[in-house]
Amino acid sequence: MRAVKSVLVMAGDLRRKNPDLIEDAVLIRAMQDANVPKFLKDDLPLFGAIVQDLFPTVEVTQSENVVLTNQIKKSCVSMEL
Repeated sequence: MRAVKSVLVMAGDLRRKNPDLIEDAVLIRAMQDANVPKFLKDDLPLFGAIVQDLFPTVEVTQSENVVLTNQIKKSCVSMEL
């Protein structure tokens, strides 16, 4: 039950930050944010398939952290990577 509660708390936070998103998309993104970091690379396609089976009509894009991405790019350039 703790895992369900953590997903619901994350979904509530995402909903407050993105009130224009549909509820299914908010829930999917919360499930991804809560679970994907814990999975092995080989398990990701299975998780994606399960989510697609549960929500066949909803297409959710990956959330992007623009600030983090920009900082990583700057660091790579400064380190000549």
